[in-house]
Amino acid sequence: MTVLVITGTGTEVGKTVVTAAVAATALAAGRSVAVLKAAQTGVGPGEAGDAQEVARLAGDAVTTGELARYPEPLAPATAARRAGLAPVHPEAVAETAAKLATEHDLVLVEGAGGLLVRFDAAGGTLADVAGLLQAPVLVVATAGLGTLNTTELTARELGARGIDLAGVVIGSWPADPDLACRCNLADLPDVAGAPLLGAVPAGAGALDPAAFRAAAPGWLAPRLDGTWDAEAFRARQAS
Repeated sequence: MTVLVITGTGTEVGKTVVTAAVAATALAAGRSVAVLKAAQTGVGPGEAGDAQEVARLAGDAVTTGELARYPEPLAPATAARRAGLAPVHPEAVAETAAKLATEHDLVLVEGAGGLLVRFDAAGGTLADVAGLLQAPVLVVATAGLGTLNTTELTARELGARGIDLAGVVIGSWPADPDLACRCNLADLPDVAGAPLLGAVPAGAGALDPAAFRAAAPGWLAPRLDGTWDAEAFRARQAS
């Protein structure tokens, strides 16, 4: 796996923190890592965006890139249109990621919102980027009620396009999970047709970066270079 595309089942699901955890874990395993933010919205000039937040948490060894930035917190296509700025196209994202892949062991391409959020007026999406790269997609999902529907819809779209779903990571696992959260540990891989590859604790992004880097491998499964075990985690949460 040289390029991994990371999407969410929606906005505010913990996608950037999961991206940082994947980057930190890969770095700890001795791999060189680049993070590419396809389109950053809701951030002004000079402000730190998602790629910079990943580097803050995972470490300066991460190479960061950002193809487009728009000031309003909207879908990239809408934000570009309203700002009178050029949109980003899937082909440009894929080309940049492919170049980074020649120089790094792992390239993480982080989208904006969900899989089908539009980048341009032609309807280009992160799914198109993954298809062009023939890269697997990691889906970041919420823990609680409602997550099964959005996760299955995302998985079905990837399947219809012939794109590999690498697995699902829960982006914000609560300290006191309710019944729905605990049941979803078994149901999420079932509806996704792909393994559960981790659970990042709620508030992880507020940790001191050194503490974040030390803890990150314990949040992610071996496929992502970590030590997290889904069955053991389910057993602990059930007790």
